[in-house]
Amino acid sequence: MTRWNNGTDRVPTVSPDITDETNALPARYLTDPDVKMEKEKIFSRYWVYAGHANCVPDPGDYFTRAVGDKQVIVARDEDGAVRAFYDVCAHRGSRMVDDTPVTDPGNMGRIRCPSHLWTCNLNGDLQSTPRSFEETNLNPNLDDSSVSGVDPDENGLMEVTTDTIGPLTFLNFADDPPLSLAERAGTLQSRLESLPSAEYEHARRYVSEVECNSKTFGGNYSKCDHFEAAHREWITGIQLDESELEVNDYHRVLHYTDEADVEDELRIHDEHEAQFQYFWHSTLNTYGTADGYGTYIIDPIDESRFQLIADYHFADPDLSETDAEFIRTSRRLQEEEFELVERQYEALRSGALAQGQLGSNEHILHRFHRLAQEAYNA
Repeated sequence: MTRWNNGTDRVPTVSPDITDETNALPARYLTDPDVKMEKEKIFSRYWVYAGHANCVPDPGDYFTRAVGDKQVIVARDEDGAVRAFYDVCAHRGSRMVDDTPVTDPGNMGRIRCPSHLWTCNLNGDLQSTPRSFEETNLNPNLDDSSVSGVDPDENGLMEVTTDTIGPLTFLNFADDPPLSLAERAGTLQSRLESLPSAEYEHARRYVSEVECNSKTFGGNYSKCDHFEAAHREWITGIQLDESELEVNDYHRVLHYTDEADVEDELRIHDEHEAQFQYFWHSTLNTYGTADGYGTYIIDPIDESRFQLIADYHFADPDLSETDAEFIRTSRRLQEEEFELVERQYEALRSGALAQGQLGSNEHILHRFHRLAQEAYNA
């Protein structure tokens, strides 16, 4: 039963049973500025996609990544491992490096704070500080013997847990993640690792700011019943009647087929096969007519805005016309989704709706709402 903000309806949490009347996330979790749990409860506890490891092939290569309010350095260390650290100096909290997008990564032999020259190696260990931290010539109340120096073991960079699926690097900010990446990804891990994604290079990035809550967009991305209304041009070239929707605890995969025939070398996987793979605020899409794939990062700005960061990867970063058409199709679908969810969010912000009513076939959206509710209650 739909519940309105009329002062008479009680608004309970999402029922685990989709046939119950209270089967949707209360609208306040999408619109209320006081509900600031999203960055803390979801993006700080669950695995989030950081970037493609191929963009940092050599020791010292790095890029930065913002996840909510957290700034992160993702770098390849001297042993060839990709590691991540909070971009926060242990001295007085300054950022260590400037913004460095994955599209234009940097290289450094060490991580040095520009404020007071505290310097760490690529493992995040503190290597050196200025002599002023070992001497007391500027403080008449102390002599050098009373200064013990800075303990390098306690004053390095704070590391962020990382793991990978193929070349895709993920972060987790929890001190002790409740589930490993493999446990969270389930069968999605083997599916992605079966693709030759490591052979592909980053070719294009598009960043869009969308005027709606990130969960509104994520929920819309979890279903396909709006395709006929919102994506009419696109669905004329695919066979949705033969599609398959695979739902797991923390991810879902839409399998469908493209009708167009293309050369075998122009596809990343089986003939005509295409997949939308959604993994809790990150997606990887492959189309049956292109030898490439897109990764999409959903990052919240506040309760009413998010960024969609779309990266495209191809065997050759110099795009063919087929590759360019892949991106044009993807971007068109994104713009159509943006229009749809912004329209929905504009109505939600009116405050009239307290809790919507899902249909029995919206079980994937219901699962998405349950995940959000479980995260908030954790």
